[in-house]
Amino acid sequence: MSKLKKILKLTGKILLVLLVLIQFIRPDKNNSGNVTNDITKQWPMPDNVKTILATACNDCHSNTTKYPWYSQIQPVAGWLANHIDEGKHELNFNEFTSYRLYRQYHKLEEIEEVITENEMPLSSYTIIHRDAILDETQKSALINWTREIRDSMKAQYPADSLISPKKRQAQS
Repeated sequence: MSKLKKILKLTGKILLVLLVLIQFIRPDKNNSGNVTNDITKQWPMPDNVKTILATACNDCHSNTTKYPWYSQIQPVAGWLANHIDEGKHELNFNEFTSYRLYRQYHKLEEIEEVITENEMPLSSYTIIHRDAILDETQKSALINWTREIRDSMKAQYPADSLISPKKRQAQS
């Protein structure tokens, strides 16, 4: 056997052993079920919006992820865990009312923006979750819902409380 074949064979064996060993590394699952600060505790959410969020958003933007079978296989499990952590860091509907008022308002603006610009749900998610692809009716429902909440916020709170302190300072 040539030297190159021996190197390739050894490399293959090492990779196989590493692949087996990393199966024992298990990231924490995102299933705390904590909904104490859920957005619905403060703001109304129509049933159609609940359905859309459950199908297209909550796996990455809530405390309860529905894990597919392939999430049990490394390195996919680690990639998914990281992806979910990033999504929850950006927006977590189950922690929404714990955000400061201006952050809530801004997150609602961002929801409209990412939906309008087709940035969410991510294409890496919709490749496998085809039911998470939003049609125009669903997009409109989400956008209208965020606008209604923002309008309610504007009616209930002083305008400067809906702007971050940094932006207020920059405006003065």
